[in-house]
Amino acid sequence: MAAQKRVGFAVIGLGSIAQSSVLPAFARCKKAKLVALVSRDQKKAARLARTFKAPASYGQEEYEACLRNPDVEAVYIATPQGEHKRLAVLAARAGKHVLCEKPLAATVEQSAAIVLACNANGVLLMTAYRKYYEPSIVFLKNLIRNGDLGQIDTVHTAFSELHVPGKSLDWLLDAKLAGGGPLMDLGIYCVNTTRWLLDEDPVTVRAASWRYDKLRFREVEQGIAFQMTFPSGAVMQGSTSYAAAMSSFLFVQGSAGWASIAPVFDFNEAREFAGSVKGRRISRKFKVTDEFAPEIDAFASAIRGGREIEPDGVQGHRDMIILRAIYDAAKSGQSVPVRYQ
Repeated sequence: MAAQKRVGFAVIGLGSIAQSSVLPAFARCKKAKLVALVSRDQKKAARLARTFKAPASYGQEEYEACLRNPDVEAVYIATPQGEHKRLAVLAARAGKHVLCEKPLAATVEQSAAIVLACNANGVLLMTAYRKYYEPSIVFLKNLIRNGDLGQIDTVHTAFSELHVPGKSLDWLLDAKLAGGGPLMDLGIYCVNTTRWLLDEDPVTVRAASWRYDKLRFREVEQGIAFQMTFPSGAVMQGSTSYAAAMSSFLFVQGSAGWASIAPVFDFNEAREFAGSVKGRRISRKFKVTDEFAPEIDAFASAIRGGREIEPDGVQGHRDMIILRAIYDAAKSGQSVPVRYQ
């Protein structure tokens, strides 16, 4: 793809994930380029535009002006999820393609509105699940797809991070902005990655949540453990917490072997892969790699008609439906069917 044909992106929201990972990724993109930044702090947007060589910058009140910029073909939304609906719908109405950070929204109703707006306005929608572009997960996906692990029986997975007052993001404990606690922020990786690996959707869920610190965690859960059952009979056991050190793992058991990756979801650590395939032991180390540039380039390629979107907005919306069912199961203490319609 010629350089002049690279897709122009505006990044909306300049918080920690944007500054540490999204903005630097554009320097490594081959099919996308950074053309604009939008922040609630216009001075911050201008400063970061100079740092990352974006030609234009806007304050949040100038968002619609950004959408009128002909160089902006797509937006990368990196704000708190409670703000995703408004930003995505405005972008869709302006004819801009939407790459939206996970989770797709704070509620199922909001994610449905985003999908509807993008479909109605003929723009593409992608949910930013970077794990689809991380080599260790892709390696595991291929083992499962090729039948090397046989029939998958059980998946065990967890992702937790210690939420520290005064250091961690306060809005993560705000139900309106975050939609929930660690399940929305971290556990969604466990949900989506398992669905992608198994290539099927859960039909029932069970869950139990906890709040040891009821003062800080007034609006969202402090931790939650959950189970998803799939049509094939496979069962996923997952957990996530804001009361544990940064840690994650994925363990898959099948009739012909097993495989594990740890750590698996944090993007700053090398991956240790271990497994057994039909009696043959496997051990590999996957170095730290940029998971954001391949994701952005994949969306740019889809915009140019070069590939299908994976994962698209429908998948992000389905995850929201599953998360709501998990919360319902935790509240009721009962198994809950997942209803996708």
